[in-house]
Amino acid sequence: MERIIEVSSLEKIFGNQRALIDVSFNIKKGEIFGFLGPSGSGKTTTIKILTGQLDATSGSAEVFGKPVGKLTNELNRKIGILSDNSGLYARLSVEENLKLFCELYDEPYSRVDEVLEMVNLKEEKKKLISKLSKGMTQRILLARAFLHKPELLFLDEPTSALDPVNTKHIYKGLERLREAGTTIFLTTHDMYEADVLCDRVAFLSEGRIQLLDTPRALRQKFSEPTLTVETTDGKMIVISKGPDGAETMHELMSQNRIASVSSNEPTLGDIFINVTGRKLA
Repeated sequence: MERIIEVSSLEKIFGNQRALIDVSFNIKKGEIFGFLGPSGSGKTTTIKILTGQLDATSGSAEVFGKPVGKLTNELNRKIGILSDNSGLYARLSVEENLKLFCELYDEPYSRVDEVLEMVNLKEEKKKLISKLSKGMTQRILLARAFLHKPELLFLDEPTSALDPVNTKHIYKGLERLREAGTTIFLTTHDMYEADVLCDRVAFLSEGRIQLLDTPRALRQKFSEPTLTVETTDGKMIVISKGPDGAETMHELMSQNRIASVSSNEPTLGDIFINVTGRKLA
């Protein structure tokens, strides 16, 4: 499968601080790739290098098969970016702002309503940007990022200012983009978000990738070989997944005593703390 991003032995040094250390990964076409870690771990630095906003100290980074420093204007137009930088015109309405970007990318004005629907803001398009809440502004920035149907989308903490209802709406929109073939590079410290959206995740801590795999494979790798059974009288019984556990399970089932059964798989957050010793705050 075509690789959209290829990173090898990437390093970035600011003064005497090593922000990225020997970082290597690749991202395939149509994949949602999660780059996970706490604030200060190097996530945003990586995005800035991949989008040409920063030069790497050493190593290589390619996007669409080209070194990031040699991307043509045509290739750059295939990229969408959501970052900390606003770039919206406060005195203009939501609709007016997005129409300007339609003109920039030669997209029809009808695209405005389409992207506003994706971020659940179609009814607010006449509002001035200056009157929007932080969460609404974040959603407008998201809409602008995929207005031109990019083949590659960089999202830096895309739902950090959103409530659960709108976060779920954004998730559905990102899934539709993936289904249409968009490759998404997602940085987040929200492990639930990564579990819901990502095909693969990389755990970044203190500038290094500590783990890289699918969420499912990571949970299985670090899971305990046990099940927890809640009985009808409220007791919690931990049993093994082997023959002894099967015998206990059969006994409980024959007595009709099972209220619920759960596997003792860790969350991605649990695994991150296990591997790095760090929380995700």
